[in-house]
Amino acid sequence: MKRNVILSLTVLLTLILFGTMGQALADSSIVIGLDVAPRMMNPHGDDSDAGLQFMANFFDGLLQRKGPDGTLAPALALRYERLDMLTWKFYLRQGVKFHNGNPFNAADVKFSFERLGNPDVSEFINTGKAIDSIDIPDDYTVVIKTKTPNPWFANNMHQIFMMDKESTEARDAGEVMVKPIGTGAYKMVEWVKGSYVRAEAFADYWEGAAPIKNVEIRPISEASTRFAALVSGQVDIVSGVPVELYDKILDNPKLEVVSRAARRSIFLAMGNKPGSPTADIRVRKAIYMAINEDEIIEKIMRGHAAPAAQIPDPPTIGYNPDIKRLPYDPQKAKALLKEAGYGDGFEITLTGPNDRYVLDAKFAEAVAKYLAKIGIKVNLDVKPKSIFFPEVTEGKLDFYLVGWFDGTFDMGRTYFKLAHTRDKASGHGGWNGAAYSDPEIDKLLESTADILDPHERGKVLQQLNKMAMVDKIVWIPLHYQEDLYATQKGKGIKFNPRPDRWVVYKEISK
Repeated sequence: MKRNVILSLTVLLTLILFGTMGQALADSSIVIGLDVAPRMMNPHGDDSDAGLQFMANFFDGLLQRKGPDGTLAPALALRYERLDMLTWKFYLRQGVKFHNGNPFNAADVKFSFERLGNPDVSEFINTGKAIDSIDIPDDYTVVIKTKTPNPWFANNMHQIFMMDKESTEARDAGEVMVKPIGTGAYKMVEWVKGSYVRAEAFADYWEGAAPIKNVEIRPISEASTRFAALVSGQVDIVSGVPVELYDKILDNPKLEVVSRAARRSIFLAMGNKPGSPTADIRVRKAIYMAINEDEIIEKIMRGHAAPAAQIPDPPTIGYNPDIKRLPYDPQKAKALLKEAGYGDGFEITLTGPNDRYVLDAKFAEAVAKYLAKIGIKVNLDVKPKSIFFPEVTEGKLDFYLVGWFDGTFDMGRTYFKLAHTRDKASGHGGWNGAAYSDPEIDKLLESTADILDPHERGKVLQQLNKMAMVDKIVWIPLHYQEDLYATQKGKGIKFNPRPDRWVVYKEISK
């Protein structure tokens, strides 16, 4: 009898113990359903937003962005100095370890930056090409000299990730592509491509171990499937909540919507080749005034967007609060077309993606219908982003729909990418898909490269912004997206979306 009592107590204690352990494990684990999947685990091989958000969990940059406004903060570098127009000096954090136990030092930084220029492993070719020299005076100091002045160089350091020189050189390229070894808050446990990524908090992380010990990422591209997984409790957080499901989530007592105004602006870009209709400022203005953006936001975006009057958003150096949208006025638009010699309208192709931005194909259709009302016949050419974006970078388009936000928070970089005359040697105009060219824009933009003071830069960039958006109508702004996420209620999940849309696991707790 005594033995049976002891045995029963042992079983009871075991059940309690395992139950407690199971609860502890549950409390330290989270499953995230994302609308995108990683292509690789090489931190330099994918410069897309989707790729960078995965890499930001396994790797660190010299700097990082923190807080709701994306404030630039120390990471692997404690501080930095700009010694002159071309030279940047970074003072590295000591005592940092890679996931394999190797110590982080200046040799790893030099190796990582030199790797950026290798087209076989990097999509950051322009960044790599912009560097003239890298010197390491000691194990924890790095001096980088650029070929030309680059005022936003440090602003970009949160997305240039550092790799372990020793293990990267020792492993074959295939292994480097699938097994990340970084200094990040998480180390990868398992990756089944297309199914899931499992990660574990790195105990020796320099900021201290992350609150959530185990993270599983499930890429679920279909919105309704992500929603079903959330409702059933298979995932705890989902990204990319479609606006058409917003009300369903609000009505579900198990779920909570988390939203924030996105930094990404959606706009129309046009070329100005001599003889083309869009070379005439009156035509550009007519297209602008023909589009009822308020109606697009209300009926298509269901209120989950904000009208844009410019490409940069408020946190960006160069954002100009004095720039206002042109009013919706189709009659004025018709008059401008007639004045420009296109009273009978003209025909143009509008190109854009159908799988990159929230309801992108639908509001492209809306733009076409608005322009038809003023006599412009639009041939829609919407296609997968995998086909569309190479056409943008090749500069072969005439009229296209695209989105943009700049992770450097500096409008100068945006304009060098989107508006400067295309120049393959310098990389300027790399995203100028319609080959827009204006000497005045180029000249004023190039003058900002030597301006170091943020306040002074801001004033000149605001002037440039007005020239582009008001005087010349380089682009036609549509709206700023709103990023929507949803979480399981009752699990104590604390999740605050970032301005860059990255889901960074160390910033989640429960």
